[in-house]
Amino acid sequence: MKKFLILLKRRSNRISVFALFLVTGFLIIYMLPREGKFRYEFQRGRPWMHETLIAPFNFPIYKTEAELNAERDSILADFHHYFRFDLQIPDSALRSFILNLNIRWKEYLAVRYDIEKEEIEEFLTGNENLKNFKDEFAEFSSSLLRHVYDRGIIAPGETTDIIISSQESIVIVRENIGERAAPGEFYRQKAAYEYITENISGWIESESPGMPANLSGFFSSVEFSEYIVPNLFYDEQMTSRVRQSLLDEISLAMGMVQSGERIVSKGDLITNDVFQILESLKREYESRLRGSNLHLILIGQIILVFSLLINLYLFLYHFRYEILINIRKTLFILFLLFIMVFVSIMFIRFSMISFYIVPFAIVPIIIRTFYDERLALFVHTIILLLVGFFVPNSFEFVFLNFVIGIVAIFSLTNLYRRSKLFLTSIVIILSYSLLYFAIAIIQERNIASIDLINFAWFGGNGLLVLTTYPLLYIFEKTFGFISDATLMELSDTNQPLLRKLAEDAPGTFQHSIQVANLAEAAIYEIDGNPLLVRTGALYHDIGKMPDAVYFIENQTAGYNPHDSMEFEESAQMIISHVAKGIEMAKRSNLPEQIIDFIRTHHGTTRVQYFYRSYLKKFPHNEVDIAKYTYPGPKPFSRETAVLMMADSVEAASRSLKEITAESINTLVESIINNQVSEEQFSNTEITFRDISRIKAIYKRKLQNIYHARVEYPK
Repeated sequence: MKKFLILLKRRSNRISVFALFLVTGFLIIYMLPREGKFRYEFQRGRPWMHETLIAPFNFPIYKTEAELNAERDSILADFHHYFRFDLQIPDSALRSFILNLNIRWKEYLAVRYDIEKEEIEEFLTGNENLKNFKDEFAEFSSSLLRHVYDRGIIAPGETTDIIISSQESIVIVRENIGERAAPGEFYRQKAAYEYITENISGWIESESPGMPANLSGFFSSVEFSEYIVPNLFYDEQMTSRVRQSLLDEISLAMGMVQSGERIVSKGDLITNDVFQILESLKREYESRLRGSNLHLILIGQIILVFSLLINLYLFLYHFRYEILINIRKTLFILFLLFIMVFVSIMFIRFSMISFYIVPFAIVPIIIRTFYDERLALFVHTIILLLVGFFVPNSFEFVFLNFVIGIVAIFSLTNLYRRSKLFLTSIVIILSYSLLYFAIAIIQERNIASIDLINFAWFGGNGLLVLTTYPLLYIFEKTFGFISDATLMELSDTNQPLLRKLAEDAPGTFQHSIQVANLAEAAIYEIDGNPLLVRTGALYHDIGKMPDAVYFIENQTAGYNPHDSMEFEESAQMIISHVAKGIEMAKRSNLPEQIIDFIRTHHGTTRVQYFYRSYLKKFPHNEVDIAKYTYPGPKPFSRETAVLMMADSVEAASRSLKEITAESINTLVESIINNQVSEEQFSNTEITFRDISRIKAIYKRKLQNIYHARVEYPK
């Protein structure tokens, strides 16, 4: 049991990575739609490449979305909004008008003729002319009110105003009977009031010659606005119900294909009509599979998903093993894969937006930023194959996005240049548009039939690619990565730590710059990361700042504090700059990738000067080598190995008494060969061919630095 636990502990990292792949696979399988897939792939305008297809059952020929939309548009273009006519409002308004008119009439007579209200009836018996004019006015006014109410006074409102301003006909429902009314056949309140007052004024003017004095003034003073109220109201519920019933009557199909009927033969061109029949068969076939044989569909999905994940695992195992043994890096790759599949499934299930807007190019761009092109393209391909299980037009989807992934990877060379991502976004939009246009004209054979809205979706896709910048920052902080943009910021010599290095240890600062130049040139030659090694070189000796005077490049002539120290003490002082540098870097929140250069730039070498000085002075004493040896670790990447070589070569070159091509060659060869013999590069993937190229670079660069100058005349 104990041995088993020890073995389990040793392999815990592998088990964790294996568990991550299992969890990712089952999460993807859980999200995948449980539905069968039509077994044939086909494209409009291309020959049918399969065996002759016979209809396996009766199925309808479904109309295309464009045809259905055209029918809907045709129906809605002839559709009219419904307004409800209120029959009670006119009667109530007329009763109120007559009642108020009689009251005001009695008040008018009482004041005008100075009689009591009780005497009015008797007074009117002797003045029939007054009574006749009043009755005639009441009848004429009532007829005007009845007229405007019969045509309808429409209630104001935002929706009503929009409908009326469109000058469309409406349907007026009276006692459950609908009648179409043109825009001029009903009134607004203002128009109804103006109509009544104009007609009343005309009547008064025509009757005034025979009318008793001041009676026209009474009739003119009657206010009609309080009797003109809306009796026509927009019925949104009825309008929606009628509209929906009309849309529901649209037939989704335009014919039937009978079981046993030949649909298409091998080699036949897939015309628009045949394509529509094939799409209908696919739709009907997949709908019949939905909900049946779910366990078989699940088994198939498990096999397919894990086949792709195993391929990804094997790729990482053989070509990117450093990722596979790091849980955080493996989690990053699997997280990107999972999130893109998740987003795709959500778009297919719920979104009304086109699937073309999903920016699949973001994944290869992000992986390319943190790793390399080959890994980016492989992960991108795995994602496309996974998503291709359930998206419509699988071939078109995979083809478009595979090419776009390649375009994104190779068009984005330097992400730290802000214009690069913008240009990549433009290239992606143009590439999508061009490829889609090519596929569309092959399928449609008619430019006019191309759905132009898809080009707008491609534009949105390109704009979403610009979100890569904030996503990179999030991934850097979450997974501990470092991007070129961050390296550019850190390599700025105006950074506080580098500015302090220049002030407190100017000699070390100059040495760091020279090392950065040497290492950058060398790593570029062997296809490493120049920006990473340059940044690491600038910070590799920051630990010398607290005790700058103990390092020869910062010492003034005639004073060396090591003269009064023991050899072991001096060696420990020199060695301590590594630990101090790591501590300072952590306090300044430098990324781990930069701290690695501080840890490894001396590997497990010895402080040769003080070690040999001790041996020379005390040849018979036993020496404790550990006191003269750096703690390590050894370099574990090509970048850290190149920095170690550059640091040693640059420092040693300053001690050359005679600067010649031969002395530089000898120096470079002896230092790097000694590091190789001490197996300082045993943990890196650097080759002897790489080391030979690095030596050549260092020799040439040092000769350029120390070249002879012309002696100027006095």
